[in-house]
Amino acid sequence: MGTEELHTRASEDERIRLNKYIAECGICSRRDADKLIEAGEIEVNGAKAVAGMKIGPKDEVRYKGKTIRPVSKKVVLAYNKPVGVTCTERDEHAELTLGDVIDYPVRLNYAGRLDKDSNGLLLLTNDGNLIEALMRGSNDHEKEYVVKTDKKIDESIKSRLESGIFLKELNATTKPCKIRIISDHKFSIVITQGLNRQIRRMCEEVGLKVEKLTRIRVACIELGNLTSGEYRELTHKEMLRLYKEAGIQVE
Repeated sequence: MGTEELHTRASEDERIRLNKYIAECGICSRRDADKLIEAGEIEVNGAKAVAGMKIGPKDEVRYKGKTIRPVSKKVVLAYNKPVGVTCTERDEHAELTLGDVIDYPVRLNYAGRLDKDSNGLLLLTNDGNLIEALMRGSNDHEKEYVVKTDKKIDESIKSRLESGIFLKELNATTKPCKIRIISDHKFSIVITQGLNRQIRRMCEEVGLKVEKLTRIRVACIELGNLTSGEYRELTHKEMLRLYKEAGIQVE
């Protein structure tokens, strides 16, 4: 992005909710910030924080014993996650985590995880508000995947998947989606929600087994020609488009 920086609009003399402040520090989304507060991992002015509290510009917020402050520059990376990498910084049970494969000087979190057995586009950012906006199901942000299956895709299966599938394990029905058949065993799918292993579960319900699942787009950002394991910073123009689509005002 060169010398151009992206800043969300915020008045420095406003009191804001603590979870929003934590998100602006790039620690996590507001939803996950609430979990940190409830777990007693956040301190404000030396005391344990409480849910729903607001803070002002003179308050000191600490996480894991360190003072945290809003990031001055918003960073978003597009990363082509390989199969086998688990979407977490640390996990003693994971063979390979994001922390093992991403070497970047700024702390980043993912905006919409990919399971270990899937590959493709993963957005990484230090802006918790962007993570919150992209992951909120009610915002209907599109995510596009290419799916390879063990059996032939026909128009009847396509129609069933597009209209919505009831997932017994999750007791939920998927939202209508868009599908384009690429070949007998391959199709692209555009979804606007992110239920646990959603596409794999959808395919199972119609008698298909997913052999390969690749995410090629998140909102307006495409995987493009990134090779497996490679990442790049979004351009300023891409950042502006992404923030606009996420409904976040920038200047």
